[in-house]
Amino acid sequence: MSSDFTGLSAFPLTPIADDAVDERAFAGLVERLAASGVDSITALGSTGSYAYLSLEERARVARLAVEHAGTTPVFVGVGALRTSQVLSHVASAEEAGAAGVLLAPTTYQALTDNDVFELFRAVAERTELPVIVYDNPGTTHFQFTTELYARIAELPGIASIKIPGVPSEPDRAREHVAAIRQVIPEHVTIGVSGDAFAAAGLNAGCEAWYSVIGGTLPEPALTITRAAQAGRAEDAASESGRLAPLWSLFAEHGGSLRVVAAIAEQLGLAPARCLPLPIQGLDAAQRAHVAEVVDELGLMDDPA
Repeated sequence: MSSDFTGLSAFPLTPIADDAVDERAFAGLVERLAASGVDSITALGSTGSYAYLSLEERARVARLAVEHAGTTPVFVGVGALRTSQVLSHVASAEEAGAAGVLLAPTTYQALTDNDVFELFRAVAERTELPVIVYDNPGTTHFQFTTELYARIAELPGIASIKIPGVPSEPDRAREHVAAIRQVIPEHVTIGVSGDAFAAAGLNAGCEAWYSVIGGTLPEPALTITRAAQAGRAEDAASESGRLAPLWSLFAEHGGSLRVVAAIAEQLGLAPARCLPLPIQGLDAAQRAHVAEVVDELGLMDDPA
């Protein structure tokens, strides 16, 4: 099991200004994460709006991420509609010096299990970089099964599986993670996503947290991660519970992206209206509410 694929992997935004990547803002986000002590940085995940960027933009973002991350490992999202496009993104990640790639089975036409398996096989045969399986049905509209996890995990180079949120009840969460662990090789880590479920997933045996909020506010995410890693399950759950108003904002606004963008803008980490159009972001009243919640939680003073 590689230590690169354990702990907190922070997913930064890719800020947009005037319909182009704001390279200075992105570099600042990456430097901030590296300084905070996150275990890895994942550029061009869903939080990084990879699907909205051109091949050239994505290649540039990958290079910027590696250049500004220092010694922190960088994983790069390579999902795209066509296998040939995915392989082009893999080549860009290799050229940038990435430590691994994150692959989502991006869809327009519905994909079958065999379609997805063949996609991962094509990538595994093309690159020596470790591959993270990106299971995010909320954006890809593809539902992995445990059996498909098992098939893909046997391919060479598969290093980790990013699973959706686990059940909130501890026993059920442990059973869920154990069922996946039982069918995949020991060296393949399991990483939880869905920030509200992170503490439950880590406490249930997930080795990693692929985190949205960690890409903008790493300190509370690190607090949860380090507590779980140290076996302090109650502390991890307590910190996650303290952040419940933030998780509620994610649910209220159909996911985390618009909320995290509003927070980054409020902190001066990203330009105003930093999401790629046609995504409008939150309106003024919604932004004010987000700022109020984050301030009440003491997150506006995140020292990272």
